[in-house]
Amino acid sequence: MQNFYVRSWYPILAAIFCSLLLISNIGATKIIDFGPIKTDGGAFLFPLTYIIGDVLTEVFGFKAARRVIYAGFGIGILAGFTFWLVQIAPAASGWENQGAFESILGFVPQIVAASVIAFLLGQLTNSWTFVWIKKKTEGRGLWARSIGSTIVGEFVDTLTFTFIASLGRMNFSEFLNYLATGYIYKTLYEVLALPLTYRVVAAVKRHEASI
Repeated sequence: MQNFYVRSWYPILAAIFCSLLLISNIGATKIIDFGPIKTDGGAFLFPLTYIIGDVLTEVFGFKAARRVIYAGFGIGILAGFTFWLVQIAPAASGWENQGAFESILGFVPQIVAASVIAFLLGQLTNSWTFVWIKKKTEGRGLWARSIGSTIVGEFVDTLTFTFIASLGRMNFSEFLNYLATGYIYKTLYEVLALPLTYRVVAAVKRHEASI
């Protein structure tokens, strides 16, 4: 077992998964407009966490993927708590960036709650749906379970985050815009990345089979 974890790609994928999550959460502090489309900086990398999640579930199973999801959830909480401690710590004399720090990385309970809850529910739903489709199709059609789980998981994630984060911050029209564009963008992102998912799954399966 010890040799497995030394040679397996599982811990590497887990580290990439958690890193992508942390970077995306920091990037998500900036709201971005592409014409009528409203999204946040997390949109660049966050969909990759679902691709890595699919790879983990496909190769190592639901329980192994769930452990990584829980680890990411814990890291998200730890990051929010750490930024809060840094925020309330006395600023050094001559350091004039307290306002800038608070505006970017300041602890906002509503946003932190939206992020970690949406991540947990979305990723678990994605992984569970992936396994369910795999059983129903008797292991055939990786594309079907990858796309199907993405459609369900991303919807749960985006709806949960948008609902919690928008309370008292957005009107209903802005809420719908953010929900629809975010969901469509992240889903299309993963559909277009399906060839990459196939290659990564194949590479990891070949490597794990050789251990």
